[in-house]
Amino acid sequence: MEINKVIEQKYAGNPFRTHNCGELRPADVGAPARLAGWVSSVRDHGGILFLDLRDHYGVTQIVFSDSGALDGVSRESVITVRGTVALRSDDTVNYALATGEIELRADGFEILSHAPQSLPFPVAESHKTREELRLKYRYLDLRNPHVHNKLVFRSQVITHLRESMESLGFMEIQTPILTSSSPEGARDYIVPSRKHHGMFYALPQAPQQFKQILMASGFDRYYQIAPCFRDEDARADRAPGEFYQLDIEMAFATQEDVFRTSEAVMYDTFKKFTDKPVSASPFPRIPYKESMLKYGTDKPDLRNKLVIRDLTGFFSDVEFKAFKNQTVRGVVVPDCSGKPRSFYDRLLDFAVSIGMKGLGYILVDGPDVMRGPIVKFLPDGKQHELRELLELKTGDALFFISDIPSLADAYAGKIRTELGERVEGLVDRDAYRFCYIVDYPMYERDEESGQLIFTHNPFSMPQGGLDALMNKDPLDVYAYQYDIVCNGVELSSGAVRNHRPDIMRKAFEIVGYGEDELTTKFPALYNAFHYGAAPSAGMAPGIDRIVMLLLGEDNIREIIAFPKNSNAQDLLMGAPGFVSEMQLRETHIRVRSQGPA
Repeated sequence: MEINKVIEQKYAGNPFRTHNCGELRPADVGAPARLAGWVSSVRDHGGILFLDLRDHYGVTQIVFSDSGALDGVSRESVITVRGTVALRSDDTVNYALATGEIELRADGFEILSHAPQSLPFPVAESHKTREELRLKYRYLDLRNPHVHNKLVFRSQVITHLRESMESLGFMEIQTPILTSSSPEGARDYIVPSRKHHGMFYALPQAPQQFKQILMASGFDRYYQIAPCFRDEDARADRAPGEFYQLDIEMAFATQEDVFRTSEAVMYDTFKKFTDKPVSASPFPRIPYKESMLKYGTDKPDLRNKLVIRDLTGFFSDVEFKAFKNQTVRGVVVPDCSGKPRSFYDRLLDFAVSIGMKGLGYILVDGPDVMRGPIVKFLPDGKQHELRELLELKTGDALFFISDIPSLADAYAGKIRTELGERVEGLVDRDAYRFCYIVDYPMYERDEESGQLIFTHNPFSMPQGGLDALMNKDPLDVYAYQYDIVCNGVELSSGAVRNHRPDIMRKAFEIVGYGEDELTTKFPALYNAFHYGAAPSAGMAPGIDRIVMLLLGEDNIREIIAFPKNSNAQDLLMGAPGFVSEMQLRETHIRVRSQGPA
């Protein structure tokens, strides 16, 4: 049967309903109808009962003239009810409901499924219930329209993303879920093999190698709404265990080709699903080092007007012990010098709470008037120099952050963010501000071992190619790697991919991998590069984070159908859980007993 005919006859012959609970309108008055759904509420108005019936589509008011008709029917029971559509009286119209002008006057109903009289929590208030209980009874939580509609919205966003990718000439290809373990930055989830004794599959951290192999296989533009699995701890913007991303790869593409594509898709998606201003294309391109200096992070929230300034050189000849031989950063906050002393005290408490030794400041009270604990260390000439350097104005407050370079940047970023939260008007909360962070260093030193490691994706193309790897200090080599950031949230990482085996060998040799390890750990990708591989580039915006931003949610679990809690437990299904001894034997697994702590 053609799809349009199925749509036209969607409830033909259906024993439960002729319409859904969001469908009936005044044009249907006088017609018979049958509805099915969950009992949301029952109200007794002097012998006449009013029942709100809820399904996926909406709510319809049902009227029963017999006060005893609903004896034994509890909230959240599932019923099917038949009756006649009627107009509500003018004084009872509910304009908050799409069906608020009509009601169904019942002449019969049937209970399809009973719910207990006592529920773990009221469905209508589930979003106010503690999370552990919500997740355990997620099927009740999801009946709450406030929660339910977030998943409807998520589905609409994903549909739009798919349509956008198809319109740009991309084709969707599914890649494996059971694959091999590879060192890609996070812990793998491993799956024991029954048929191959002592061997394991791994769930993919991302389809990274597969999409590069697709480009080496002659495909040109690939995308996938891809599940990814990483054994990582939860954060507000990261679900533990698994997440979904819009995985993108393009053959014969440059970094700018990826940027134009992602800008078009992100801009169009955000404009479609929000009325707030969205950054227009092209999004700002901010080098990594510049981002760390100006914002103290590689995930800058550009809605925040504050910019961090480097004052290390300025203080090089100032006799102030706390800043001596340290990196010094400054943050100027306009119209802040008149704040009460308690404001600065609380800010100092915050600084200490994140590990800082203190937080110095100078307040500008007039054209030639400065005060604060650091002013006494600055001769008049240095005060004038500071005014000129930072273009300080009356009413400004200047905050100082000082430490070793890596800590100074991180602390300055946190102080910048905290000031944005505490000082009204610094952050434009009704906007989406995108940017790209580009020019990531290819390598960095591990803080514990001191060994060189990859800072980002190990399969990226170094800027300057093989020559850079051969002739530069590894710490001076940049990669064609980039992130897309929106409102301080990293939506995606991406890169121009390395497609040459000689470059791959040298890139991994620098971090201590020999060719034998490449053939062992990355055999498919390394071998594919020997058979003619197209240059390619791509990225993978996170679906969960896109939806979280669009809905203004602070917790990513709010927009996932069946999330795990912050301890990576699925309270609904009871996972992780124990398995039988037989299952362990079949997969050749023996569980070690827990030794003493």
